[in-house]
Amino acid sequence: MSAPPGSGQSETSARLREVLAGLPRDIPVHPPVSATVEEIEAVHDPAYVRWIQKMATGSCFLDDNTYVSDSSFEVALAAAGSTHAAIERALDGENCFALVRPPGHHAEPDRQMGFCIFNNAAVAVTKALRGLDRVAIVDWDLHHGNGTQKIFYPSDRVLYCSIHQENSFPGTGWPEEIGTGKGRGYTINAPLAPGATLADYARIFSAVFVPAIRAHRPDLVLVSAGQDALADDEHGRMLLSPPDYGVLTRMLLDLDLPLALVLEGGYGPSHGQAIAAIFTTLRGREKKDGDPGRPRPGTVRLAEKLQKLINY
Repeated sequence: MSAPPGSGQSETSARLREVLAGLPRDIPVHPPVSATVEEIEAVHDPAYVRWIQKMATGSCFLDDNTYVSDSSFEVALAAAGSTHAAIERALDGENCFALVRPPGHHAEPDRQMGFCIFNNAAVAVTKALRGLDRVAIVDWDLHHGNGTQKIFYPSDRVLYCSIHQENSFPGTGWPEEIGTGKGRGYTINAPLAPGATLADYARIFSAVFVPAIRAHRPDLVLVSAGQDALADDEHGRMLLSPPDYGVLTRMLLDLDLPLALVLEGGYGPSHGQAIAAIFTTLRGREKKDGDPGRPRPGTVRLAEKLQKLINY
């Protein structure tokens, strides 16, 4: 799946090759697994799925930043299917990271958006819920996962927790967006002001996300893992460093629940180092975490506001 020549597209196969090149050599690597069209259609409108299949017979842009090539349909099926395979391995005791593309968290039931064609996390979780009671999704991508939120907005079986840069693409993900119907209170959005550091992320995790997940009592935690909040990523204005993603991973591992991750964004020079830090933590080889520092007053106020939304 390659971007049209001269497009300047940042979501390319080269990004994934760079990540894979920096991984520890002794980690187990599993082959991709493709989702079926029926599994995709459990989340996405069948007419939309057919349209993607029709468009993916050549190379073209579907919108300003989402493109397909003649291999995109098959690659997108493999991305969604491999995400579910990572969930299955996590449930079997192997914390697993699906390093796939294209990303998925912006894809809505009937539309592509923001490099995303099918919503990998939503397809995988929907299939997993055939045998599970509840799932928690933690989305730490720089951008809000509008597609994932929309798909599970009415559900009380999926707790969706997103931490992202406020006023960034696609303009959703405000604290007031909390779910609807039975799903009211099962969506938690933490939009952070630009310039956030690990101290800000850690405060939201420890004060809001971790207590909410414990209260939800999920059978599994899935991370929509986009590392575009790194300080050297030109897509945002956050200030995380590669080791910080190991710290966030450790905070979720400490929940003592099956943990799976799926790749979303991440385009900066140090992205591979962040992925390596995540794997180091998953394997229990990270250094002991120090004090993340003091969060900004705005983050403290946001955490206090969001704490009132947790369904204890």
